[in-house]
Amino acid sequence: MASFLLKSVLVVVAVFSISSLAQASDPDILSDFIVPVGSAIDGNLFTFNGTRAIFGSVIQKFSVTKVGKAEFPVLDGQSVSLAVLQFPRGSVNLPHTHPHAAELLFVVEGSLEVGFVDTTNKLYTQTLQVGDLFVFPKGLVHYQYNSNRNELATAVSGFGSANAGTVSLPTTLFATGIDDQILAKSFKSDIATIQKIKAGLSP
Repeated sequence: MASFLLKSVLVVVAVFSISSLAQASDPDILSDFIVPVGSAIDGNLFTFNGTRAIFGSVIQKFSVTKVGKAEFPVLDGQSVSLAVLQFPRGSVNLPHTHPHAAELLFVVEGSLEVGFVDTTNKLYTQTLQVGDLFVFPKGLVHYQYNSNRNELATAVSGFGSANAGTVSLPTTLFATGIDDQILAKSFKSDIATIQKIKAGLSP
């Protein structure tokens, strides 16, 4: 009897665990799409033109144009979003993570050096040319770098979530008020160095 009870408990725990994992992504919706409050249901609802102006524009620093549910509300419930990344010569998209989705990056102009670090601290890198794609697994630290001093680079990234989320490591660590002493101990450094890093991140 005790054995049967234990097996029953284990089955319940397993089912609950699988159910919890299944709900870790965007929630399923019970309709074709979610209509934002006050929106008319026509072709305009499904159209986003906020990326028109970025093509052909001259940029001085790395720029990301996000198209998630915050910018394009009808994406809510669709488990998809996009970003256009523009890299001036020698610019970098700082190490960061997307906690809610993997990223599929497609290079459409120039070239990029990219990399990510897995949970065993192994670094995977690649140099991408126009037409190449690269996947950054969900939640892992990654970056992109235009090392070319003569050419701009542009990439389009797709995400398997309407809200992929972005956690920038430099900002998270050095611009959120974590105590200088904690950071100094964490990086085996000193408070003066930590303060210089923080000052360098200030706008």
